[in-house]
Amino acid sequence: MRPLLALLLLPLAALADGTKYSVSYPASDKPGELIFASTYNLWLPEGVKTVRGVIVHQHGCGLGSNKGAVTVADDLHWQALARKWDCALLGPVVQEPDKANCRMWCDPRNGSDKVYLQALTDLAKQTGHAEIASAPWCLWGHSGGGFWASIMQANYPERIVAIWFRSGTAYAAWQKPTDPTKARAIAEVVLPPEAYEIPMMANPGVKENGDKRFNGAWVDNLAMFKAYRAKGAPIGFAPDPLTGHQTGDQRYASIAFFDACLELRLPASGNKLRKIDQSKGWMSPLLGNEAKPAGEYSGDKAEANWLPNATYAKAWTEYVKTGSTADTTPPPAPFNVASKATADGVEVTWDAHADFESGIRQFLVQKDGQTVGRVPETPKNTFGKPLFQGMSYGDTPLQPLTQMRFVDKGAKAGSKYKIIAVNTAGLESR
Repeated sequence: MRPLLALLLLPLAALADGTKYSVSYPASDKPGELIFASTYNLWLPEGVKTVRGVIVHQHGCGLGSNKGAVTVADDLHWQALARKWDCALLGPVVQEPDKANCRMWCDPRNGSDKVYLQALTDLAKQTGHAEIASAPWCLWGHSGGGFWASIMQANYPERIVAIWFRSGTAYAAWQKPTDPTKARAIAEVVLPPEAYEIPMMANPGVKENGDKRFNGAWVDNLAMFKAYRAKGAPIGFAPDPLTGHQTGDQRYASIAFFDACLELRLPASGNKLRKIDQSKGWMSPLLGNEAKPAGEYSGDKAEANWLPNATYAKAWTEYVKTGSTADTTPPPAPFNVASKATADGVEVTWDAHADFESGIRQFLVQKDGQTVGRVPETPKNTFGKPLFQGMSYGDTPLQPLTQMRFVDKGAKAGSKYKIIAVNTAGLESR
C-alpha cells in the first residue's frame, strides 16, 4: 500500500518545539483491507536523535470521534510524555462515516492493523527516523479504540509497552457466545502468553455502570480485568468516579501510567522490551482506593489491582477517589517569548512545554511586571479541568487550536513582556 498523501504539515499553532507529519490512505474495496479512508498524524520532539517508542492515542467509534482526533498530535500534554521518553506521538484518524459499522476498523483484523503498520513505515521514511517502523508502542484507546487495542495485544504483544483501556475492550465480544447470532460477538481471539506480560489499566467511568447505553463498557472492562488478573497479568482497574463514557480527566492518570511503564520496560538500546517484575509493584483490592507494596499486600493477589510503582500508586489512589491527580510542582516557564509592533498594538508570541503532571490551564501576560492579559481569557473544558487547549469528549484538543499569542492593543514598542504558565493545579511558572 502506498500513501495517497504524505506531507509535512505546517503548524496551525505553537507545536512546542517539535514537528508534525502526516500520511493519508484511501478507502479500499479489496478483501481484508480497511474500507475507510484514514490519516495518521505524528509529532516528533525537536532534536530527538533516536525514537524509542510510539505513543498511540486511538479514538473511538463514530463520526464525532474521528473528527475530534485530528488534533491528537497537537496535544501539549501528551507531547510532554513523548518528549520525556524520546517517543513519537501518533494520532490515527479512521474516517468512519456516520452510522457505519465500526467493527470494520476497531477489529484490526479487518485491515486497520495493516494500514497502521504501513503508516509507521511511511512516517519512518518521511521523518528520516527509520526506527519508527519497528519501535514499541504505548496504546491508549477510548471505547472502540480500546476494542482495537485489546486485539492488537493478541497479535503484536512483543511490540506493546503498555495499554490504557478507556471504556473499551473486545474481551467480552470474542468470548464464545451461547447464541452464535449474538450481535456483539466477533471471531475468537486467542491471547498468547506474551500478551499477559503487558502492563495494562482498565478505566471505565463509574456512571457507565448500569447505564442503558454504556453499561457494557463497565461490565466488559471488569470482566477483562478479572480474567487477565487470574492469568497473572499486570493489570489494574481504575474506575473514574466522575464520568460516564466521556474521557474526563483520565489523562492525568493515563500519562502517569505510561510514564511508569516506559521507565520499567524501555531498553537502553534496541526494541526488546524488558519484562515486568510484579513483586516490585504495588497492589490494591479491586474497587479499593488504598495501595501497598506488593510484598506487604496480604489479600489475594490474583484478584488485586497491580500498579507499577510507588509514584503511580499515589496517582492511582488520588484518581479513583477524586477523578484527577494532585500536583505540587510549578510548570516549566514559557520560552521563545517575542514581541513586535503591529497596527493594532504589540503582538506577543511564545512557546511552552506542558506541566508533566497537570498540563496547562492558562498563560498570564505581564508587561513591565503587571498582568495585562490572560490566554485564554477564560479557560474552559466541558469534560474536566479547564485547559488552555480545551478538551473534547475523547481527550483531544478543541478546534481551532488556541494560539500562544496575545495582542496588547494600543501599546507601543519598548516595554518588557513576560509570560507565566499556570497549570491545572493553579501553580504558576517562575
